[in-house]
Amino acid sequence: MTTIAEKILARASGKGEVEAGEIVMADIDIAMIHDLTGPLAVESFNKIGTEKVWDSSKIVIPFDHQVPADSLDSANNHIFMRNFVKEQNIEHFYDVNEGVCHQVLPEKGHVLPGTLIVGADSHTCTYGAFGAFATGIGSTDMAMVLSTGQLWFKVPETIQFNINGSLKENVSAKDVILHIIGQVGADGSTYKSCEFIGETISDMTMSDRMVLSNMAIEMGGKTGLMEPDAKTYDYLKDRVSGENKSRLKAFIEKSNLKTSPDSASLETVDIDVNNLEPQIACPHNVDNVKPASELGDVELDQVFIGSCTNGRIEDLRDAAKILKGNKIANGLRMLVIPASRETYLKALDEGLLKIFVEAGALISQPCCGPCLGGHTGLIGPGEVSLSTSNRNFKGRQGSPEGEVYLSSAKVAATSAIEGRIAVPEEE
Repeated sequence: MTTIAEKILARASGKGEVEAGEIVMADIDIAMIHDLTGPLAVESFNKIGTEKVWDSSKIVIPFDHQVPADSLDSANNHIFMRNFVKEQNIEHFYDVNEGVCHQVLPEKGHVLPGTLIVGADSHTCTYGAFGAFATGIGSTDMAMVLSTGQLWFKVPETIQFNINGSLKENVSAKDVILHIIGQVGADGSTYKSCEFIGETISDMTMSDRMVLSNMAIEMGGKTGLMEPDAKTYDYLKDRVSGENKSRLKAFIEKSNLKTSPDSASLETVDIDVNNLEPQIACPHNVDNVKPASELGDVELDQVFIGSCTNGRIEDLRDAAKILKGNKIANGLRMLVIPASRETYLKALDEGLLKIFVEAGALISQPCCGPCLGGHTGLIGPGEVSLSTSNRNFKGRQGSPEGEVYLSSAKVAATSAIEGRIAVPEEE
C-alpha cells in the first residue's frame, strides 16, 4: 500500500518501507551537473575539503546551457569544469557537442527505472518518464552529493493524474500538461510526486511522456513519475550495457513500481482529453493557460522550437510536416534547435533541416538556446516569442519587457507561417 516514490526512496535509504512526510537519508544513483550550475557546485565541493568525489562513475556532466561559449565568463566556466573532470576522472563528460542534459542522460543510458537521480537543474524531473525518482537540487546540496553520495529527502505525498481519452490530430502531450498546469496552478502540487497514468499515457511515446514529467516542476512537483513498461524497455534496451542491461530487464519484468490505489498519501485527479484543443501558456506564468484558438490576435516576432521539453525528433517531425513547402511570415524569425546530436543527425538524415532552412528558419547546434535567457536567440524589449520550452517568466528569454508564450511544436510551426498564434488544422 505504497506509492512509486515511497518504494524508490525506501530502496535508496535502505529501509523496508517509508511513509510520506518521513525524512530519509538516501543513496544517490546518478548526479548531474552542467556548465551553468556546475561551477557553483564544484566551488562548494572544494570548500568542504573533500579531495575526491564519492564515485566518479555516477556523476554525469554535460555542457549545454551556453555552448559554444558565448562570453569570456562562460568560456572560463567551461575551462573550470573541464579541469574538474580531469582532476576527478569523471567518466561521463559530454562537452559542447552532445546536447541538452535532459535529453542526453536517457540517450546515453544513465537513466534506469527505480533509481534515484538528482541534478543541479530544476527540470531533472524529466527522467521520471522512465520510472526514476528524479529531482532538481541546489548547488550547495549538490556539493554534498559530490562529496558523500547521499542526500536527505522528505518523502513526498503523491498526486496521481489519471489521463484518459484519445488526443485529436492537432493536439499533443504539451497541450495535455499545459492543460493540467492551468487547472492545478503553479503551486498546486508543491513538493508532491506527480504521477501520470491512464490509457492516454500508455498510448504515448517515450518522447511524449518526457514532456509531462519535464513540466511537473511547473506546478510545484518534486518529481514527475510514470510506471515503466514495455515502451520504457524498448527505448533503453540498446542504450544501457553490462549490469545495467540486466537491471533494466528485471525492473520491467518483475518490478512492483506501481502505486497502490489505497496508498495513504495518494490523491487522484481524473483528466479527460477527448475534447482537448491546443493550449497556450500566456505571459508571464506557466499556469496562465488559454486555448490557442482564443489568441489569434497575438502577433509574433520570434518562434523557437527546441529545449528539453520539445526539441526531440518527434517534435521536429511534427514541425517539418507543417512547414514543408511553406515560408515563415515576413518580419518573423524562427529558430530550430535539436535537443541532442543524436536528434540533429536523425533530422539531417530525414531531410527535416532542409525543410526548416527552406522555410526561412535558422538552425543552431544542440543546446538550450534562448530557453534560459542567457544564450542564442534572445528577444528584445516589446518583442513577442512563441516557444516550445517550459517557462515564460518575465525576462526568461531575454528582455523583461518582452513576452513569451508556450506551445507545442505543431502550434509553433503553424504560427510561424501565419506570423501570429494559430491553430493547426485537424487532419
